[in-house]
Amino acid sequence: MVDTWHELAELEKFSLELARAAGSTAKAYFRKPVAVENKDGGGFDPVTSADRAIESLLRDAIIERYPDHGIVGEEEGARAAQSRYTWIIDPIDGTRSFITGSPLWGTLVGLLRDGSPLLGVLCQPVLNELFLGTRSGAWLIADDRRDRLSARQCRDLSQASLACTHPNMFDAATADAFAALGQRCLMSRFGGDCYNYAMLAAGFTDLVVEGRLKSYDIVPLIPIVEGAGGVVSDWQGRPPLDGGNVVAAATPELHAQALEVLNDAASGRP
Repeated sequence: MVDTWHELAELEKFSLELARAAGSTAKAYFRKPVAVENKDGGGFDPVTSADRAIESLLRDAIIERYPDHGIVGEEEGARAAQSRYTWIIDPIDGTRSFITGSPLWGTLVGLLRDGSPLLGVLCQPVLNELFLGTRSGAWLIADDRRDRLSARQCRDLSQASLACTHPNMFDAATADAFAALGQRCLMSRFGGDCYNYAMLAAGFTDLVVEGRLKSYDIVPLIPIVEGAGGVVSDWQGRPPLDGGNVVAAATPELHAQALEVLNDAASGRP
């Protein structure tokens, strides 16, 4: 079965409606007192009342509009699909940024069709930005403008800016590999969470390399990066649909160089 243009347009419109509704809710909680719980007894994995309110809002909206669609969300788990479609939700990607008052976080909404990313949206309501990625391209939507995104044409590590949320994302083996990659790049920047991928798509950074992601951390971002001409994979070059260690690059050449450095360093090759 092939989707009609009308069906795809309706799904895209609905995804933007979801993202805007989530952004409005998130903005109402931002820089206000919020309840914070720790989901990780051995470390710190925060969840706020805002995360839970946003995911509940989005789930209810999806079930009402598309009751046969599946849902995978960070806070409430999976709802099995009875159709080709599964929505992927991260209500606040960058909860640490959110609770410390930084605007470098976003709501992520993605849609899989037959297990493959069809579209993705990142909403950053404080900056009034929506990043949309589809199989036909990627756009920044702000103030009634819709501007096409294009990744910067960086093809060599020596000229690349490398972004990562935090170096503690890596285990002992992959931390050394990431450090080796950083030494080959022009500069490295930390922080940013999902917003790093949006800046790659917009042409302001060249590489995003991260570790131990979940599916909802990366799947909605794949269409945004790829729609802007970039490449996203795990460290073995496969689609990172289950998360894990991820490389996003502005160009295929840069992606290939990054994978080579990471895998050589991880295996102990000079």
